Amino acid sequence: MSLPSQTPPPSVHKTLPTSFSDFIFSAFSLFNLYSSTPNPSSSYNHHRRFSKLPINPLTKNAVINQHHFSTPQSLSDWLRPRLPSDSFAAWGTRPGTKNIHNLWMELYEGETSLADSTPPVRTVEVVVVRVRDDRDRVLIESHQELSNGHVRNRSRPLSEKMKPGETVEEAVARAVKEELGSIINGSCEDEIVEIIPGSYSSKMEEKLSVSYPGLPACYVLHTVDALVHGLPDCEFCTIEEENNEIFDGMEVAEGAVSCKKHYWKWVDSN
Repeated sequence: MSLPSQTPPPSVHKTLPTSFSDFIFSAFSLFNLYSSTPNPSSSYNHHRRFSKLPINPLTKNAVINQHHFSTPQSLSDWLRPRLPSDSFAAWGTRPGTKNIHNLWMELYEGETSLADSTPPVRTVEVVVVRVRDDRDRVLIESHQELSNGHVRNRSRPLSEKMKPGETVEEAVARAVKEELGSIINGSCEDEIVEIIPGSYSSKMEEKLSVSYPGLPACYVLHTVDALVHGLPDCEFCTIEEENNEIFDGMEVAEGAVSCKKHYWKWVDSN
């Protein structure tokens, strides 16, 4: 489902359904909420630093959240009878997948919510940043190097799960800092990113999760075009900036699969 660029309504709150049929109804309602006539204006020759996007913070109210699962093991016990056994067994072992520790941490931080259904549906708000340059190219993450030695293919623009109550503008700044910050030098933080006015669009995707095989997922994607100053003109890699202070010293963090390096390349925007 693809939705055109528009200004979101003044108040949007995401409340997960309590059954899969309710989830489909909610997804359809959200689709209608965002539908409008396309806005073709997205020229990046007219930009201003951190354009104020008229998007209110999204409240993430999960039907199932971290309070129901005191440990990753309790989450695993709840998921196991609700997912295909062969798919669940692939978590963290199949190249490019994450494990139960990762999902537990996502729930704990409010980045992910699970519908109490069989199978459960994982819902995630994601910001997608199409980083552009003056040669009409877009920055693509080709692949990632993970902490367990696996390589995860990406072939997509910079993207990041949104935090609870975070605006799209704030999520863009955090995504750039965490995933591209190690390569950017000598720039003030508030001068690094310029969001291109008129470039915002939103859409919803429903598919099986690549990170968690067998787990259906609903991705609400918030996309903007942006200029990021200080990036190399050729292919490059960056080191992920760790930002998990709340999990410091916790065994759950040590057991999770993390991204160590991001590999980037410029491609023609067409």
